[in-house]
Amino acid sequence: MTQASPLMARPGAVAAHGPDEGVAAHYGDPVREQRELAAGRAAVDLSYRGIVTVAGPDRLSWLTTLSSQQLSGLRPGQSSELLLLSVQGRIEFDARVVDDGERAWLLVEAGEAQGLAAWLESMKFMLRVEVEDVSARWGVLGATRRLEQLAAFAPGGRGLTWEDPWPHVAAGGFSYTAVDEAHHPGLERPWFEHVVERARLAEAVAALGSDGVGLAGAMASEALRIAAWRPRWGLETDERTIPHELDLLRTAVHLAKGCYKGQETVARVHNLGHPPRRLTLLQLDGSAHTLPAPGSAVFPAGAEAGARPVGTVTSVALHHEMGPVALAVLKRSVDPSVALVVRGEADGEEYAAAQEIIVAPEAGQVVGRPTGLLRRNA
Repeated sequence: MTQASPLMARPGAVAAHGPDEGVAAHYGDPVREQRELAAGRAAVDLSYRGIVTVAGPDRLSWLTTLSSQQLSGLRPGQSSELLLLSVQGRIEFDARVVDDGERAWLLVEAGEAQGLAAWLESMKFMLRVEVEDVSARWGVLGATRRLEQLAAFAPGGRGLTWEDPWPHVAAGGFSYTAVDEAHHPGLERPWFEHVVERARLAEAVAALGSDGVGLAGAMASEALRIAAWRPRWGLETDERTIPHELDLLRTAVHLAKGCYKGQETVARVHNLGHPPRRLTLLQLDGSAHTLPAPGSAVFPAGAEAGARPVGTVTSVALHHEMGPVALAVLKRSVDPSVALVVRGEADGEEYAAAQEIIVAPEAGQVVGRPTGLLRRNA
């Protein structure tokens, strides 16, 4: 069970459930909190997150060898994202990475930390690295801007902040979206995750409050994430997910590097094939005044009873401007122009849904006629 945040003692705190368990879903006014977070006037408690550190002189070259990302030249304070894949190229771990000059800090979901630390420990061999799960000591506060007030509560009192590279295409990356970067909705959601001492979370939030920065719940950050098309491990991923399906080649995969577990699948699908599924945003009909639960099935509008679903809702929220929205993973074969319906299993409600394309159905197969088994980008 996730350790409860000390900020749950604040007046009005309503507990979150599921992947956000341990922090507040909201503090009494979720829509106002979302507006304040979007405007940079609030921070969100993400202290349920897991944090794994890797110290030692070989840490960055070692992580480069193991992962989908090129980290060897990562500068202190610079942010990145990496994936650890199965042999079949399926996502096992998704880590946000920032280095402080002595340690690489891997910020992950609560459900990843223990397994990630154990797997990294098993891969040390004779290399000069030290792996530690520090989730019990350090937590995370998120915001849509860098909060310099939190530096005093960070490791060494110097400030340690991960800046989300999304939606910019990182070096060696590739966009699978149907829109160019200049029109990507993720530009409206800059995102920063500040590492702070868990025992001083209340003190850190008080320091923010004295400068007019309030506190928002997890519902607020989730709504902004969904609207930015940003996938999240454990929600948009399942045991079959490959990076291409979620547009994670954009920020978490360096296509010019090889020799890591799962690299053959990454290269083969990118060069010669198409991802079998695609992430999409659903604009939901709000007349039901409820929201479908994650895991709800998606069907073509008018599908008969007993029809097979064409996808699954993975995340859902009420956005302060867009209304009810969801992320869903659909079969690539679903026509982008077709109207959809989401059927909630628990309440029997149906929700009309319009697609907003994230991963384009034609994404992949960048090589017109293959001249070899695989192709490495320069």
